[in-house]
Amino acid sequence: MTLDAHVRTLGRGPGRSRSLTLDEANEAMRIILNGDAAPEAIGALLMLLRTKGETADEIAGFAQAAQEAAPELPQVDLDWPSYAAGHTRGLPWFLLSAKLIADAGYTVLLHGFNGTDATVRNGIAQAGIGVAETRSAVTHLLERDRIAYLPLETWHPALFEMLKLRDVLGLRSCINTVCRMLNPARARASVQGVFHPSYRLLQADAAARLGWHSLSVIKGGGGEFERHPAKDIAGFGLRNGAHWETTFPALCDETRRLAEFENPTPGIAHFPNPQNGFETAIVTGTTALALDTLGVADSQTHADTLWAERVKARAA
Repeated sequence: MTLDAHVRTLGRGPGRSRSLTLDEANEAMRIILNGDAAPEAIGALLMLLRTKGETADEIAGFAQAAQEAAPELPQVDLDWPSYAAGHTRGLPWFLLSAKLIADAGYTVLLHGFNGTDATVRNGIAQAGIGVAETRSAVTHLLERDRIAYLPLETWHPALFEMLKLRDVLGLRSCINTVCRMLNPARARASVQGVFHPSYRLLQADAAARLGWHSLSVIKGGGGEFERHPAKDIAGFGLRNGAHWETTFPALCDETRRLAEFENPTPGIAHFPNPQNGFETAIVTGTTALALDTLGVADSQTHADTLWAERVKARAA
């Protein structure tokens, strides 16, 4: 099989071309991952989709096929993708939030690739999160710590090569969105950050087509699932499988960007120990949104308690 039919569907021209159905997108991704597609056809498909704009059916079909082609993993409570490039972010406070969720007794799988920016990867060890290079390592870390980070290049090398086509094509493709929709461990709840607000509803619609139960998507720090505590945050996604939308009010009134620090040269040594209330609010606010996604009532109070317990334990 080849991609010819799917490229023709997308590229016939005004009045004749159309979007792919979910099943067609699934087939196209399977052809690519099986190695049956010419590189020119892959590039044409991705750029036609970018020009047209991806639909929820296309994203869902691609993600479904990509998940089916990957090794099966132990199921977890919370899926946490991390695929932002990192160029506009400060320290990765959201990693501490993910760790707090694990400390609360939930299993969490982070997965991702963050380009050439090493901020997130360096922060993983600082946050006390183990990196899983194999399926057995995922199982071990989840049993030991209830949290693990899975690099895309290790878990799904074929999809990683598609993601890296950005270096060849010079443009972002829908694969960035597909990676966020992978949910490798079939969690019932997922939290996702985007840089461009228009993708929030697209990812929510794709999740509905995939039959997901609970999802929260926000415009987060640097494109990650990371809450700005001084802004009202619009949330999109699913609750109990139904479309959901809300606004989370600001937690403080400081006028700062997430990449700004009171210490002008904090470096990674400043992490994972927030030095002021604003940074702590990033962590607890992000934790609260994740807990809400998991169905926890009064999630902000619960997040504050988790953080207080962490501070107490580190001081002991």
